[in-house]
Amino acid sequence: MLTLTDDAVTAVQDIATKADLPEGGGLRIARSPEDANGIVLSLAPEPVDGDQVVDSGPARVFVSPDTAPALDALTLDADLSAQAPAFSLHPTQA
Repeated sequence: MLTLTDDAVTAVQDIATKADLPEGGGLRIARSPEDANGIVLSLAPEPVDGDQVVDSGPARVFVSPDTAPALDALTLDADLSAQAPAFSLHPTQA
C-alpha cells in the first residue's frame, strides 16, 4: 500500500483545508486519461467506489483501483519549500 512521508501528510492536509474540502476529503491519485504511464493528482470530497484509501492521521489519499498496484511499494513525498508543494514518488524504504 502507498505510504506517506510526514511532509506529504502536511501538504495533503494543507491543500484539503485551503480547498475547503469536507471532512473525509483528500487527494486522489489516478491514471492519466491522456498518458497510460502517467498519473493525475486531484482533490476529491470522498473516495470513488473501489479506491484504496490511505489514512495517515489528518490526511487522506485515495488511489484508483487501476493505479494502486503500481504504487504499492512507493512512498508519496512532498517538497514544502516552494509556494505550492511539489509531490514525488519514491521506493518505500524497508
